[in-house]
Amino acid sequence: MRGGTEHDEADFARAAPTARQQKWDVATGALVTVGMLLSVFLYRSVATVDNDALLRMPITESVLWSLAVALPLCLRRRYPIVVLLTVSAMFIGMQSRVVIEGTMSSISLFCALYTAGAWGRDRRITNAARVIVVVVMFCWLAYAISATAWAEVGDDLQGDGPIPAHLANILYLTLFNVLFFAAAWYFGDASWRQARQQEQLRERTLELARERDESARRAVLAERVRIARELHDVVAHNVSLMGVQAGAARRVLDRDPELTRQTLGVIEEAGRSAVEEMRRLLVVLRDSDDRSPDQPSPGVDALPQLLEQASTPGTATHFTVVGEPVPLTVALSVSVYRIAQEALTNSLKHAGASRIDARLRYLDEAVELEMVDDGRGNGHTGSRGSGLGQVGMRERVDLHGGTLDLGRRPEGGYRVRARLPLVRTVTQ
Repeated sequence: MRGGTEHDEADFARAAPTARQQKWDVATGALVTVGMLLSVFLYRSVATVDNDALLRMPITESVLWSLAVALPLCLRRRYPIVVLLTVSAMFIGMQSRVVIEGTMSSISLFCALYTAGAWGRDRRITNAARVIVVVVMFCWLAYAISATAWAEVGDDLQGDGPIPAHLANILYLTLFNVLFFAAAWYFGDASWRQARQQEQLRERTLELARERDESARRAVLAERVRIARELHDVVAHNVSLMGVQAGAARRVLDRDPELTRQTLGVIEEAGRSAVEEMRRLLVVLRDSDDRSPDQPSPGVDALPQLLEQASTPGTATHFTVVGEPVPLTVALSVSVYRIAQEALTNSLKHAGASRIDARLRYLDEAVELEMVDDGRGNGHTGSRGSGLGQVGMRERVDLHGGTLDLGRRPEGGYRVRARLPLVRTVTQ
């Protein structure tokens, strides 16, 4: 896990500063420059005559060194490594020329080192540059201590503390610089890690948004497939029924006008039912809210009517209920009806059956629908099915965790048996 984290850190590159951030950098650099110039002038004003090096330093050179150390900060976030190296070099040059200014120049160096750690694009180059700067600064500190600080202490320097004055001076300068560079390094890395975490959070938010959109798209596709199954069940059944009834009406048109009228009435009712169910499904498609359609989907109570509509002079239908009926949930009741509707459609279209028996059995833990016909596979249409009907039946059975058996019977005909776990409705 740690290796993966280090790999992610190496791959992360902080984005370039915005225009607003660049303006703030210019303002910061200008403010530090003004502060450094003011510090130099004030220090020269209070310098004693013993400080010959400072008094001999031309004011112009002091100003130029101040500008060289502070002005690069105006570009600190655009070019963090270049600014760090420039400020460090100018800082050493300023110290070597004995431009005495002990506050703002250190602030400039701290700001440059911090910015390199916080905004360095390539972490390997950034770390290498910071290591070089820190090493060079401590080498310069060692030289400065040996060349100036130690000599200024003098052998006659006395102190009240337990540590000798020479050693105390060295320890003070060393510890101060250790804390100085450690703080700049630490806070720079902390800012960079915070930026990386914010970028990861932003990417994760975008990823979640994409996943949400993808889930919504899949939900829409699933709903469209479901509605396509519903349309297939409705249209295929009613159109098949209308075709069978129209064929029966044509055969008895001259012999039995009354039966013909009844058959045409069944055709009319089937057409009206198909249109009504299609309208109901289209209402679901059009509505963006959760409003219920005007007419609920048919359930087990409509099975007798379904079988009765399919009855013709050439095809007899029979419906039987076995067991004590119990209330079913809406989803289970609709699924049983749709399975029966599809099985009946297959018998009418593809089996050429003369008899269709339907049995609805209420068992202890399940409700079972069995559709049996005596067809020989010579249906009226003479066409093969698309397979959507059987797929739809299996999907409905799987939805309720049931089982589906379908196939030809040894004695002839076709059987569809669907067993769905019984989920009773809760009555008050």
